Amino acid sequence: MPPQFDRAAEDLGNSIHLEHVNVQVPDQRLATLFYVAGLGLTRDPYLMVSDTNMWINVGRSQFHLPSGQAQVLRGHTGIVIRGREALLDRLASVAGKLDGTAFAFSEHNHYVEATCPWGNRVRCYEPDAARFGRITLGIPYIEFEVPAGTAKGICAFYPQIMGIPAELENGDGRLARVKMAKDQYLQFRETDRPQSDYDGHHVQMYITNFSGPYRLLTERGLVFQEDNQYQYRFRDIVDPADGRHLFTVEHEVRSATHPMYLRPLINRDPAQTNRTYAHGHDQWPWAMGPDQFDGR
Repeated sequence: MPPQFDRAAEDLGNSIHLEHVNVQVPDQRLATLFYVAGLGLTRDPYLMVSDTNMWINVGRSQFHLPSGQAQVLRGHTGIVIRGREALLDRLASVAGKLDGTAFAFSEHNHYVEATCPWGNRVRCYEPDAARFGRITLGIPYIEFEVPAGTAKGICAFYPQIMGIPAELENGDGRLARVKMAKDQYLQFRETDRPQSDYDGHHVQMYITNFSGPYRLLTERGLVFQEDNQYQYRFRDIVDPADGRHLFTVEHEVRSATHPMYLRPLINRDPAQTNRTYAHGHDQWPWAMGPDQFDGR
């Protein structure tokens, strides 16, 4: 029987979920105004509920915002969130309370870019199944700005050391695109702009072959921290051909047996208020419904 489908299109590598990006914030109140009131996201109601840390749900992913000296990701985080006009209204509504900070927002053809009070940039896109998969709320990618001449080596590091597919693209700067899960990517875009110093922010992933990358990282002296049975961390991305340092960003690596893997997350519908309340509409369905089935 001749093949009817492209089976390789459904292949995943070793990484199966890009769960969170972690940046420290100096003021939990201002973070609430930006991420919850402004962007319209949801504070996790179960974990980190004091005033020293806050987890913000974005579909099946999160922002982690522990208290501390501000950390700024060198690049931006892409999120999918429906309702461009409502988003703009929410961001405008918190502008006065965030006056005097780095907060800003601007409209572009395909996205709205919002900057948190300390300079972290978030690009907000409308749902687009062809581009981001069948989500109405989530984090499809995190993009880092990396020095010129590093994308090719980064593109080799993830497959050879982590077992994660990557491809090299050209466009607005050479780009290494690393497939972290179905419709989720880490992106590393080359730039000639000066690099700011790394300040400790991190990203977290779940992988299936947990020990293989650990062994290869350990052989190269790259394991940065041993957290527990289910988790370790590394920071430096190197060229596997010659060990040359390419970029630094902490990776929190968890096994698929980690107790928190795919923990259910609550996402509220920001259109639901005490004045517009309708029963059955408290939660945001983060995935597209059956009426939007793509026929595949």
